[in-house]
Order: sequence, then C-alpha cells, then structure tokens
Amino acid sequence: MIKRLSNLLTRKPKLILVTALILAVVSLFGYLATPINYDILTYLPDDLPSTQGEQLLEDPFGMAATTMLIVEGMPAGYSEDLIRDIRQVPGVSQAVSLSDVVGVQIPVDLLPAEITQQLYRDDSVMMIVQYSHPAASEETMAAIDQVRKLCNKKCFLAGFSVVIKDTRDLVDRELPLFILFAVLFCMAAMMLTLESTLLPIAFLSCIGLAILYNMGTNILLGEISYITKAIAAILQLGVTMDYSIFLYRRYAEERENYEDRRDAMAVAVEAAFGALSGSSLTTIAGFLALCFMQLSLGRDIGLVMAKGVALGVLTVIFVLPSFLLIFDRWIQKFNHRTILPNMSRLSDFVVRHRKAFLVLFLVILIPAYYGQSHTDMYYKLDKSLPGYLPSIQANEYMKETFDMTGSHFILMSDDVKATDMNVIEDRIRKLDGVTSLISYHALLGEGLPEFFIPEEVRSMLKQDGYQMLMVNSDFETASPEVSDQLNQIENIIKPYDPDVMITGEPALTDDLIDIAAVDFRVTNLISLLAVFVIIMISFRSVTVPAVLVATIELAIFINQGIPYFTGSEIAFVTPTIIGCIQMGATIDYAILMTTRFREELQKGLDRFEAIKVAATTSAPSIITSALVFFCACSGVTIVADIDMIRSICLMLARGAIISGCVCLFIMPAVLCVFEPLFQKTSLNWRTPRGTRLNPEERA
Repeated sequence: MIKRLSNLLTRKPKLILVTALILAVVSLFGYLATPINYDILTYLPDDLPSTQGEQLLEDPFGMAATTMLIVEGMPAGYSEDLIRDIRQVPGVSQAVSLSDVVGVQIPVDLLPAEITQQLYRDDSVMMIVQYSHPAASEETMAAIDQVRKLCNKKCFLAGFSVVIKDTRDLVDRELPLFILFAVLFCMAAMMLTLESTLLPIAFLSCIGLAILYNMGTNILLGEISYITKAIAAILQLGVTMDYSIFLYRRYAEERENYEDRRDAMAVAVEAAFGALSGSSLTTIAGFLALCFMQLSLGRDIGLVMAKGVALGVLTVIFVLPSFLLIFDRWIQKFNHRTILPNMSRLSDFVVRHRKAFLVLFLVILIPAYYGQSHTDMYYKLDKSLPGYLPSIQANEYMKETFDMTGSHFILMSDDVKATDMNVIEDRIRKLDGVTSLISYHALLGEGLPEFFIPEEVRSMLKQDGYQMLMVNSDFETASPEVSDQLNQIENIIKPYDPDVMITGEPALTDDLIDIAAVDFRVTNLISLLAVFVIIMISFRSVTVPAVLVATIELAIFINQGIPYFTGSEIAFVTPTIIGCIQMGATIDYAILMTTRFREELQKGLDRFEAIKVAATTSAPSIITSALVFFCACSGVTIVADIDMIRSICLMLARGAIISGCVCLFIMPAVLCVFEPLFQKTSLNWRTPRGTRLNPEERA
C-alpha cells in the first residue's frame, strides 16, 4: 500500500502542492480563531480548595477579575469623576471608592483606621474595580484597556488581571520576531550544512505548512495557552526539520539508481515512511508524557506538540516530495560545498579512547545529577515579566504604598457566630506579615449600623450564604513565609468552618508549587519509560534502550544542572518541559547511530570497525539536526522579554547542542564497550531477522 501511495504522490506533484496550499488557507482561519489563555493559574486542578474558591469569587461574588486603581496626588473631584466614568466602561461590573465603602454619611475622619489605611495613604487613594467576566477573558482585557485610557499618568492600575493583559500584549508583539529570528537562524545553519542554497527554502516552506496545519487545528482543542502559542512553532520547526533532511538524503541517494526522478522519489518516500514513523514515535511519546501533569498546562503543550510532530511527518511524506520534484532542477543548479568535515578522524579517536570516554560519562553523571536536582526555581508568575511593564510598576507601587504584596480571599459560611468571627479576625490580624483585614463583620464590628453599608460593598463581601474576608500580606507570593501564613490562617478558621476556602494569587501559587514538584517526577518517569519501551520493541532488546536512555539522560542532567552551577533561577515549568522534550527530540540522535551500528555488525564487521562507520556516517545528520534545533530556539532567546519563554528556549537550544555532543563523543564509546552485552541480551542483534543460523554460527 505504501508503495502504491508513494508512486501516486510522485505523479501528481502540482495537484498535491495546490491542495496543500488550500489546506494552509483553511488552517490560517483556524489559527486566527483559536482562543488563547494567558492565565496559567487556570490550569490548576478543579478539585483544589483554592480553585474552587476562585470559582466562587467569580460567581456569585463577581470578584475573580479584580484590579486596584491607585490615584496619586489628585484632588478628590478627579477621583470621583474617574470612578464615575469607569463604571460606564463595558465589562466593568462595579467600581468602589473610599466613599462607597462607608457611604456618604460618615466623615473620613471618623472612619476606622484599618479601612482608611487600606484605601487611603498619604496623598494616594485606592479604588477597587471589578469586572463582569473572568480575569483572562477578551471582555476583561478590553475593559482594562478602556480603564487605562481614562487614567492619567498619576494613576496606577494593579492586579493579576492587568498582568495578564500586559503579558498578552507582549506575546502578541514579540511572536512575529520569534518566528523571524528562528527562520533566519535555521536558514543560516542549513546554508552551511546542506549542499544546496535552495534546499533550506524548500524545507522551511514545507515545515511552515506543517506548523500552520498544527496551529490551525488547535481550534479543535478549544483554546491553547500563551506559552504554547509562543513556543509551539519554534519547537515544531526544530524537532521536525531533520525529517525533511532524511527524506532528501535518501532521495539524493536513490536518484543515482533511476533515470526517472519520480521513481527515485517514490522509493525514497517508501523508505522514509517506515523510518520517520518509527523515529517520530519517541518524540511524540516525550510530548505526550506532558499530558500526565496535574497542571493541565502540560496537556496543552503536550497535545499541541505531539500533533505537530505527527503533522510534520505527514507533511514531509505527502508535500515535501512535490516541492523537491518541482524545484529539483533549481536545487541542483545552486549546489555548493558544506562546512561539515569528514568525521572519520573523530570516530577513530573516540573508539581508541573508548574506556576514557566511558569513565568521563560516569564522572560527569554524578555532579550533573546533583546540579539538576538542586537548581533553584521561581513560581511567582509576574517574576518572568520585564520590569518596564505598567502592571509590574503598578504592583510595585501598590506594594510600597499600601503594604499589599499579596491578598488572600477567604470564603467561609456566613453562619459563623459574631463572637467566633471576632476571635478569627483578631487572631488573623496578629499573624506575622498580615497588614490589614476587610470583611463585612469587621465593618459592622466598628459600630457602623448595617443600613449604613452600601449595597455595592455588601454584595462584594457577602453573597449566597458565603462571606468573604480579604486579608492583605506583605509576604512575597511563592515564598515559604506566605505558605506558612496560609497554613496558619486555615488552622485558625477550620475549627469554626471546616469547608473554608482560601484563594487568591498566593494560595493558588502555593498549590502550584506542590503540584509542580509531583509533575516533574511523574512526567519525566513516564517519558523515560515510554521511550524505553519504544526502543526496546524496535531493537528487541532490554539493554540497548537502557544504554541509550541513560546516555541521553546524562545530556538532560547536564542541561538542567547548569543553572545550579551558574547560580541562575529558572521558571518552575522549565525542567518538566525540558526533561520530556529533550528526551523525545534528541533520543533520535542515539537511535540513528545505534541503528547504523547494528547494520554494520550484521554485514560482518567487528564492533570497532562497525562503530567507526556508524559514528562517521551519522555525524553529519546529528550535527545538522542539532544545529537546526539550536538555531530555532536560540533565536527566541535574543528577542524574548518574558523570562519563562526565554529560559525554556535557552535550555532547549543548549540541550540540543549538549545531546549532539554526547552522541558524538560518548555514545560511540558506550556502544562499543557494551556491544558484547547487547549481543547476549538482544534478538537478532548481529543477524538480520529471518536469517537462520547453522549450528556452527550459533556457537
């Protein structure tokens, strides 16, 4: 069937190319219509108390999307006019100023100190702006944009929703630059390592279609995260480019054997289908391992990238042959020499010093493992954003002026007795780091009659059998201090309300830290096991996958351990993503060399000569693939201002080079040393399948 399909594909290249372009146009509309989620905290599991509390904040309290507007040094009239205009903005559910909290009946001088300190400091006044849609929704983003337009330079709009807005704008502004730099860098790498000037253009055009198909079909997933949007195209470019290189090299080889180029391409497609489908399985397995993260951001990235690899293979098989056949004459016309040297001397050197390289493998493994397990990570999401963003500056101003580094929203039953509420609130106020507490009971407790409390404030603090306490803290989000503070608050309230829920950015981030630690171990184990099983089935061996996986794990440990030795701090999602992607994407280098090693052994060469041939012939493909992957990711690191995206791409770029070096210098030594063990523990290791051995050969 594959043979018939390959013949059909090579006979109608123009029709296939036109069809591919039509599908690309359809995919473009799908890409433009796919919603993007810019709030990572929404990927937390739904069964956590913090996420359930967040849902209550959204409905019935309507506070899931809440921002703080600080007006500095402006007359009271300006603030009142501003709050009145903000209430008219579509998407704003309510805006509460200082006078709204207590009503017009109470002079400011008679207000409780806790309320005035919360909403009024020196010559700065704080207003609370709530939105009628979720924090990361298009409606809320548009409303925030309108609120900002109403403000002057002495106004600071702070809060998590504003951070999401600035993140979205930054990603949308930088994404075209990510693509541009990745393409230019990949083009430069391929110009140096491929034998034709036009080949990179053909390859990039084909992969560009595959990327468009992938991004367009994301609409079937409902939405994708902004991290996926930012890095998916770059990863797909880097991971799948070697499939195009493999097909072309096989076509160039077969072209010498056939007069008709179409026949040569048909044979190349048939050979490539089996090789690429098998090779891509390990990469797909690495990405799908991310789907087992409790943080569903992993599933988002994993599904998109696994789909991208599959579409990349299909595009190489179905579309690239048409590109190559139509433009073959021009490709041949612009042939040139490459910079790749003959790798035989390197292979000889590695084989001669195989024991030394094996010792080097063991020596490096220990510090690399220690480093990767002790690398510092940060979990505060806005820490990855540049300091020049208005939202970051506003949050800093709010922190310095109002002592509001973080806010806890406590949702509990409104049936709790007033005397118990007095005890709860008094104990919370005395906790280290707590700067203020606002609640419906606290307002009444100051001697204000209930009818003095405006309806806007009542609905904000009390709804549908729940009451909300807003506790402000000067402890940093994601710090051990705020984690301990959250535990103490929960312990204070639990005896009075066992179903209490604490939410807000600090509580959500605290749960994120616990989940990320488990996700890192689980996904890396699943990725490792999946790749192990695929290689075991492919080579019909237990020892071969053990050696290959261990070698690539060394490369991963080195990559993840470098931040520890350089004193750097990385985003919490980085090691999990890197572990799965680097394993899935670069294990192909090891499989390529091992496959050729086995082929040479089956031809009758001894293990020393076989590994020299395998290393020498595999090196150009490994170097080219690693360089393309490196260039695709390193281009992003130059222009990305979001540290989370920059650190992921930096480690992927570095990981490609490290994996390539490990495969070139350590893998040949390891394969050569362990070959006798492979022979005893593998089926058909030295003998092709279907070959019968006589008794003498078995002996």
